[in-house]
Amino acid sequence: MAETNTIRRLKTIEGHLRGVIRMVEEDAYCIDVIRQIQAVESALNKVSAQILEEHLNSCVITAIQGDEPKERERVLKEITEVFEMANKV
Repeated sequence: MAETNTIRRLKTIEGHLRGVIRMVEEDAYCIDVIRQIQAVESALNKVSAQILEEHLNSCVITAIQGDEPKERERVLKEITEVFEMANKV
């Protein structure tokens, strides 16, 4: 079910992005375009946070509770890399 919700949200964002493209094509007021881009970014950030939460509550918990130290290290490193990448943007 969560995957269906994620896909629905992404398709909504896709439609919103098409609207932004149309605004640029129609030479809309720059500040209005920027505001719409910010709305798309915010929506993508929310979807990303939801996916991360699902990952933490499934894959990461499973790895941490498991018997494989290498797997624990791998999933924790992935989380660190995601946050490092987010800070570079």
